[in-house]
Amino acid sequence: MKVRAAVLPINAGKFAVALNQDDAAEIGVSEGDRIRVIKSGKSVSAIVQIAFGLISRGKIGVYEEIAAELNLKDGDEVDIYPVSRPSSVEFIRKKLSGKKYSREELYSIISDVVDGNLAEVELTAFVLGSYLVGMDFDEIEWMTRAMIDTGEAIEFEKGVVVDKHSIGGVPGNKVSLLIVPIIAASGLLIPKTASRAITSASGTADTMEVLADVSMSVEEIKEITLKTGGVIAWGGATNIAPADDKIIRVEYPLSIDPRPQLLASVMAKKGAVGARHVAIDIPAGNGTKISTVEEGRKLAGEFVELGRRLGLNVSCAITNGSQPVGRTVGPALEAWEALKTLEERKGSSSLIEKSLGIAGLLFEISGFAQDGYDRAKMIFESGKAHQKLLEIIQAQGSKGILKSDDVPIGEEKYVIESKFEGAVVDILNQRVVRLARLAGAPKDKGAGVYIHRKRGEVVKRGDPLITIYAETAWKLEKAIEYAMENPPIVVSGMILEKYPSFKVV
Repeated sequence: MKVRAAVLPINAGKFAVALNQDDAAEIGVSEGDRIRVIKSGKSVSAIVQIAFGLISRGKIGVYEEIAAELNLKDGDEVDIYPVSRPSSVEFIRKKLSGKKYSREELYSIISDVVDGNLAEVELTAFVLGSYLVGMDFDEIEWMTRAMIDTGEAIEFEKGVVVDKHSIGGVPGNKVSLLIVPIIAASGLLIPKTASRAITSASGTADTMEVLADVSMSVEEIKEITLKTGGVIAWGGATNIAPADDKIIRVEYPLSIDPRPQLLASVMAKKGAVGARHVAIDIPAGNGTKISTVEEGRKLAGEFVELGRRLGLNVSCAITNGSQPVGRTVGPALEAWEALKTLEERKGSSSLIEKSLGIAGLLFEISGFAQDGYDRAKMIFESGKAHQKLLEIIQAQGSKGILKSDDVPIGEEKYVIESKFEGAVVDILNQRVVRLARLAGAPKDKGAGVYIHRKRGEVVKRGDPLITIYAETAWKLEKAIEYAMENPPIVVSGMILEKYPSFKVV
């Protein structure tokens, strides 16, 4: 069937087209079926969407991906005809019935994920199969290798390459901005690719972006790493393990993080950047992904085993995730705190100790030092880590921020004060994140919260507990309203509720 293209200025994230319902009926396809789109001998397979009333008969709506692939312009004539669903759909159905994938089946599925050949419902079924049925270690290894092989990879011809990763779940975790320069200043190589926030108030890439450009190619990552020893880049701007971002987009609305995908996601990215020694940060505690140390130990064992199968030397640190790392949450505030800590060689003990501990772990597993913590502390206190971060920032494309006082913070602010005298007995991570996001983080870089008092610290009535920062007044008002109804910090002696309530008659 011949139709004319109507180019839609939308990035669909996959090869998809929009058909008029009558044209779809004429060639016998429904929503989610596939058609072959052909122009001048070149063709792609695309997922069908039915556009009721939006696309007229004789036309086909093509998204940016197909328009670019086939060099289509409005009005160009193309041929279309129905094709069968990819075989990977049958493999996904097989897992849902409780069976094991083969190596070839997993490679087929991951290839179709990367190429955009799976409809949203099919990709969702793949994720649910991993979540409900699970995978054994053979399957996890095969999936990890497929994720590496279907993307770009970096190979370093010289140097010892190390990397670190946090599974997330704890706010304010800006430790990479200390760890990377500590490692790089030692002479080891650390090509750190980081993610942006999905449910958190700031991802490492969001925080680093306050100081420097983070969108760079694989070639640029390698070049800067060889030049300075380290880099902090946004992984989403590269083609490193590209299946991961597509899978995460499905996991997010479902609020699930299947263990096979978690393991494969982390290890595929580490393997693809050429790392041979990897430290994994596993925050444990209330409000994190891992609620207990015992659960953290089990996950650590799985990371180590997967690393062994992939030829990676992996060691895990189970860290305290029961309250935020440092005192800031939000891109600019976290960049400010990290930079200030390196400048002054002092600051929040949780930030410094965690950074030195994980950097030290990398030194030990790579054979660089027997007492890694002491070596990391020496580099930190000497000022070499501070100078190295400034060097990395310049190499990545500095935003002109040379010291912490230059970091732009939201001008709208509000201080929440303690109504009681006592000590902080709890900080509720999820409420802190929600508060920072309502204030505008991570989109508004200057939005977030500063935590004046942490667990165990004494407060008097009227002492500041949290300062909320925002770039716009209405977002600040929303954040204040939430904080009043959902206090993020609990002070001893606070009455959370009275029941029943009494009225004086």
